[in-house]
Amino acid sequence: MLAGPRRTRPTGAVLALVALLPVTAGAQYPQRAVEMTVLFGGSSATIAQVLADAMSKELGVPVAAVSRTGAGGAVGYSFVRSSPPNGYTIVWNSNSISTVFHSGNIDFDYRAFDPVARIGMEVPALAVRADSSWRTLREFAAAARQKRMRVGISGRGSFIHLVSAALFSRMGVDVVYVPYGQGTAPAELLGGRVDAALQWPNQFTGQVGAKQLRVLAVTSPARIPVLLEVPTAKEQGFDVDLVMWRGLAVPKGTPKEVIARIEGAARRVVASPRFKELSAKLGFEPAFLSAGEFGALVARDDAAIAALMTQLGLKKR
Repeated sequence: MLAGPRRTRPTGAVLALVALLPVTAGAQYPQRAVEMTVLFGGSSATIAQVLADAMSKELGVPVAAVSRTGAGGAVGYSFVRSSPPNGYTIVWNSNSISTVFHSGNIDFDYRAFDPVARIGMEVPALAVRADSSWRTLREFAAAARQKRMRVGISGRGSFIHLVSAALFSRMGVDVVYVPYGQGTAPAELLGGRVDAALQWPNQFTGQVGAKQLRVLAVTSPARIPVLLEVPTAKEQGFDVDLVMWRGLAVPKGTPKEVIARIEGAARRVVASPRFKELSAKLGFEPAFLSAGEFGALVARDDAAIAALMTQLGLKKR
């Protein structure tokens, strides 16, 4: 009688090697917690936490939103770029990948990451104190030609700085930029340390409701739901169309099957009534794009940001 095939047990070395191999099938992912690097505080961090909580349910493992702020996003981007491309380290990214690169803070660009999905958009808003005499951009511009205004921004070289520079360039005025900490725009305005501030709408809505602050304009092509009464810069005669997209990306070389799993989870979250409800309260507009569509958007946006930063004298790389 012939002997059957001899079965051997894998050695410890073989098992260790297998454990190091990249994931090759989406069904094998995820097997442990996923970490989402968050680059900024304020509304970005709040939305990231809402997204992470919802994705934990979709993926069946904890998704932890971990703050790695600093240098306009350079700290977080550098960490994720150097992480293994296995889907367990993702980044809550934005247009900041382009502003931080072209301003010279990092030596790699968006191509160091694989896109996963766009989650949605935020629109910068320009606010002033409610007791000021300015009710339109034209009135603010006229006053700024008589007195150099101090404008609060959340960091030099940031996307907010870029939007501010573009807006005031179109308005034909020169201003003094005053960087402030995350989430402190209302306090800076109410304390009189700045004359105006550009920031995300949800930072202003409480004070607008209390009639302490007034929003003069938003920089999107259309008005936004959370500030429907506020006209766009374009409506007021200034050609500015700049919005912040926010999405998910992973280190370059992450297996496509893993990207597909994360993308699918994100798609279901964005489509959920609960996410839409919470987003509306935060002034965030859900706007899902698949990995391929998102990648094309990031490339187009990078070229546009590079051109704008060159035009405004902000491009260093």
